[in-house]
Amino acid sequence: MGMPRIGKVFGAVNVGSFRISAMIMGLSETGEMIVLGSGHRASQGIKRGYVTDMAAATYAIRDAVERAEKNAGASISSVWIGCAGAGLGSQVAKVEIDIGGRRIEEEDIEHLLVAARESIQPDGRMVLHAQPAHYTLDGAHGVANPKGLHAERLGVDIHVMLADGAPVRNLIEAVQNAHLDVEAVVAAPIAAGYSCLTPEERELGTALIEIGGEVTNVSLYAGGMLLGLKAIPFGSADITDAIASSFGVRRFQAERLKCVAGSAIASPTDHREMIPVNGPGDGGDDTAAAGGEANRIPRAELVSVVTEQLARLTDEVGKALKAMGFSGSRGSQVVLTGGGAELAGIAEFAQSALGRPVRIGKPPALRGLPEAHSTAGFATLAGLCLYAADDPIDIRSVGPSYQPTMRYTGLGLVNRVARAVRDYF
Repeated sequence: MGMPRIGKVFGAVNVGSFRISAMIMGLSETGEMIVLGSGHRASQGIKRGYVTDMAAATYAIRDAVERAEKNAGASISSVWIGCAGAGLGSQVAKVEIDIGGRRIEEEDIEHLLVAARESIQPDGRMVLHAQPAHYTLDGAHGVANPKGLHAERLGVDIHVMLADGAPVRNLIEAVQNAHLDVEAVVAAPIAAGYSCLTPEERELGTALIEIGGEVTNVSLYAGGMLLGLKAIPFGSADITDAIASSFGVRRFQAERLKCVAGSAIASPTDHREMIPVNGPGDGGDDTAAAGGEANRIPRAELVSVVTEQLARLTDEVGKALKAMGFSGSRGSQVVLTGGGAELAGIAEFAQSALGRPVRIGKPPALRGLPEAHSTAGFATLAGLCLYAADDPIDIRSVGPSYQPTMRYTGLGLVNRVARAVRDYF
C-alpha cells in the first residue's frame, strides 16, 4: 500500500536532560497521522530541564532535528517544543455566566471563554496553556459542546499551565538559534497525556508519572483535564549515578549496567549470577571479562542499588499523589512513562510501592514509527505531534473583545482547584 498524500506536516523537539529527540509527523488527507522521520542524540547543555549552556543546547537540538530530517527526506522550519522543567505548575479555574434559560449560541461560548481568560491569575509567571476542559450547564459536568442547548447558567472549567518565564525563554532561544521557528512550548505532562492516556482514563482519574533523566513529573488527570502537577528533581540519571558511585565505574558504564542487567525486581538467582563491571581504567567488556572475579559482582548487589533509589522515588511520588488528593475509587490507575519507565520490572515495583494498578505508557501504534522509538522514552515526543495536530483551543486567542462578567481573585482560584479535586476524588 502506497503512502497517502500528506496534507500537513508537524515538527516536534523534546528537550530532555538525558537525550534530545525530534520527530516529523504528517497528517494525511484521510486523517491518518504518519511518522515521516525521527531522530535523537545525547543531551547537552540541559540540566534538570533547564538550559545551562546555550551553545551546547543549540548544537544538540540542531543535530537531533537534522537526523529526523534525514530519515524523513524532508526539512522543517518550525517545531513544537516539549518542556519538562521550568517550574511547571497547574491550576484549574471555573467561570460561569448567566444565560437566562435560552438557547446557547456561539457568541455565548465566546463570551464565556473571554470571561475565563480575564480570570487567569499567573502571578508573574508565564502561561503555557489555558484550555477549556469541559463545560457545565447549571452545574452539571461533562458537556463537550453546549451550543444549541438551554441553560440558566453556562460554565467552563479551564486548565491553566504555568511556568517560570526565564527558563522557557532560554529554551525558545536555543531552538531559534538552531534556525527553527517555535510554534509553541508544550508542557511535557500535556504531551505525554496525549500519547499515553485514553479519553476514558483522563475522565475517570489517572496519575501519569513521567520519569525523565533528571526530573520526574507527577500529573493528575480527572474529569478530562489535568488537575494537578508536581515536579520531583529526581530521575533515572540519579539511579545511574548511584550505580557509578557504588561500584566505582564511569557513568556510561553504569548506564549500560542498569539497562542490560539492572532490574527493579529481585529474583532467587541474583546472588549466584555474576555480572562484569568495567573499572575506570578498563577498555571495554572484553577486558572486564578477562579480569576474572575481581571485575564481577553478584547481580543482587546491582538490583539492591537500583531498588534503593526507586524506593526514594516512589516515596516522593506517593507523597505528591496524596497531596493532590489521588485517593478513593476514582483514583486508582497509575501510568508510568518516560525513559526511566523502560527499566525492567519497574511497573511491578511501583505497583507494590504505591498500592495501585500500574502500567507502562507508550506511544500509540503510528504508521512509520520505528520500533526503537515505540518505547516509553519517546511517548512525550510523539505526543507533541499529536497535540499539534489536534490544535486544542486556547482561550487567550478567542475572538471578540467582550467585557468580562466576573473576575476571580487568587484565593478564589485556589478554592476552585480544591473543589475540582473534591469533585473528582
